[in-house]
Amino acid sequence: MSWRSGLSWELVGPDLVLNYTDSQCIKWLQFQHLVHYSSYMGHGDHAGGNNKFKQLVPEIKVYGGSIDNVQGCTDKVENGDKLSLGADISILSLHTPCHTRGHISYYVSGTEGEHPAVFTGDTMFIAGCGRFFEGTAEQMHQSLCVTLGSLPKPTRVYCGHEYTVKNLQFALTVEPDNGKIAQKLSWAEQKRKDGLPTIPSTIEEEWETNPFMRVDLQVVQDKVGCKSPTEALQEIRQRKDNWRG
Repeated sequence: MSWRSGLSWELVGPDLVLNYTDSQCIKWLQFQHLVHYSSYMGHGDHAGGNNKFKQLVPEIKVYGGSIDNVQGCTDKVENGDKLSLGADISILSLHTPCHTRGHISYYVSGTEGEHPAVFTGDTMFIAGCGRFFEGTAEQMHQSLCVTLGSLPKPTRVYCGHEYTVKNLQFALTVEPDNGKIAQKLSWAEQKRKDGLPTIPSTIEEEWETNPFMRVDLQVVQDKVGCKSPTEALQEIRQRKDNWRG
């Protein structure tokens, strides 16, 4: 039997992962590299299952950002650190602060011809972004529009929460004449009605529909009465914080 490699993200319910692998006749002890990249940050809704997973699978490695106090972290990563899983998967750590000071996103690429993916935690949501708990609009602009926004457009975006429908509803209050937002909202509502996730998105779709990433556009700045991208980002975030849609 050949060795295999396992990877999980944001493990709040370790039993779900272990039950799934058992159902697929996969035994964790067969894994040559058993890796859990929790941990964008130290918040319990993302890293709350780390310690339990370590009890269930003592040999597991838990990677997390070096600044945030990530539960159960065994290996700390910095911006630009590169890791690998098996022969084909490469993982790049990206520091994307604002929601928390040490927030890390993970850019994952595989074999040629496969679209890469980025795991964005609470920095980028589908059509949204995280609250500015420990950072500034300038930091969020850098994290969203520069660090994540510079990734290849086909990159699949896996975020930390299923907020898509509400985010798109709010996005229409910023750009009511944006047809791509309206179209994606209709699609997302049907997905949720069918009990299906709306994740992943792509970087290209986020440039088209995410108001927090579109703040460099003059049309968006005009709609919110601002004169710079960071001013517009701060204004849109405040509106979203107060929105009760």
